[in-house]
Amino acid sequence: MIAGRGAGAATRRLGRGGGTALPGLVAGAIAPRLLEELSTDLPLGVVTVTGTNGKTTTAHLLAAILERAGLDPLANHAGSNLERGLAAAYVSEVDATGDLEHSDRRIGVFEVDEAALPPLFPRLQPRLATFLNLFRDQLDRYGEVDSVATGWHRMLADTSPQTGLVLNADDPNIALLGEGSARAVTRFGVDDPEVALHSAEHASDARFCPNGNRYRYDAIYMGHVGLWYCDCCGSRRPDPEVSARHVVLESDHSIVTLSIAGTEVVVELPLSGLYTVYNALAAAATAHALGVTPDVIAAALTEAGAPFGRQERFQLGDKTVRVLLAKNPAGLNEVIRTLAASDGPLTVLAMLNDGIQDGQDVSWIYDADLELLTGRRPTLIAAGDRADDLALRWQLAGVEAQAVVPETEAAVDVALDETRPGDRLDVVATYTAMLAVREALARRAGVASYWERPDAHRPAEAAP
Repeated sequence: MIAGRGAGAATRRLGRGGGTALPGLVAGAIAPRLLEELSTDLPLGVVTVTGTNGKTTTAHLLAAILERAGLDPLANHAGSNLERGLAAAYVSEVDATGDLEHSDRRIGVFEVDEAALPPLFPRLQPRLATFLNLFRDQLDRYGEVDSVATGWHRMLADTSPQTGLVLNADDPNIALLGEGSARAVTRFGVDDPEVALHSAEHASDARFCPNGNRYRYDAIYMGHVGLWYCDCCGSRRPDPEVSARHVVLESDHSIVTLSIAGTEVVVELPLSGLYTVYNALAAAATAHALGVTPDVIAAALTEAGAPFGRQERFQLGDKTVRVLLAKNPAGLNEVIRTLAASDGPLTVLAMLNDGIQDGQDVSWIYDADLELLTGRRPTLIAAGDRADDLALRWQLAGVEAQAVVPETEAAVDVALDETRPGDRLDVVATYTAMLAVREALARRAGVASYWERPDAHRPAEAAP
């Protein structure tokens, strides 16, 4: 533990990052069964959150709900979601003797990478496993979605049925994880056709049922996610225990009527876009499965705010900057839809990197529907390692870049110059680009780095 914490401190002191992974790597090398110790040291167990999009936001919202309920979540809040990141989160919160503070109220809330979950699952022995969605993402690393889904099915078949499941009923790939299962299953979904798409998107990754028949839809909310059914095999979207009955999407927030096991509560979510409503639903469903009451869930979601780099806002003088992560076609489509609904002039700093963490094949940008913004005539600055490729994609969509500036700091300067006083700059970035631009903005705004956990804790209410 001490060696791991020392490695993290050295990483930060040398300016080589936030120390969100190296401490876990060092500690894990010394103590190979560290994750097994973690799972047994948490008296209220471990909750895992996985899926292609929304892991960090969902885990952030869930942790906020559990804090409000009087618990003390141990979380990898900086988003480092491989084994080393989970171990680093553990190492960072134990004392010199290896003990956790407030151990009677500790519960693990860990976002876990889709491909990393199967080998970690039996070691963590989670109390609950939450599955969000499954979209094409980093094909050079994950392969097609069927490969990931098959790995999850095998994982669940080979592990204890004591772990409960929280599943997105609207994603066929996720809903089918609970089919015929002896596990306790809690489902969530959207029940408001008013927010459905008028037609299917290119980014649809679950077209066929296991028998090879094409899914049909009463409503499509995003990609292949919606009110699905199959005429041939008879499978269909199951009724969710936690649902969004009425959704109002505004330019900078959402108003949602949640039905939680028959009890309705209204949440004013300080995040925009239907994809963030799904994140809130997942967090609410997981908290409900843990015994948290609907009123506590609603209050926490209203107050939670954004996690780092996911609709996070910075105030720079008389200009506001909003950072949005977009790392695959489905996610970028939702960000584009959010921008299209924004009020006033639209200035966008779009950033595309091709690092290992981003996926080195950037052809996915051609599967996203950037054309949705053509009519808004945004002022566009293209940046990142693949700035030229991104500018070309935007040009084909009918939007000419005002400037192409690969380097982060220079791109921020140009984008801010193009943003009028009193207006907002929207930054749309892939993962490593988001980390870089977020640090640049945080430094200019005088706020904490992404790996620094806020000290403020919300008042506790009745624990589940």
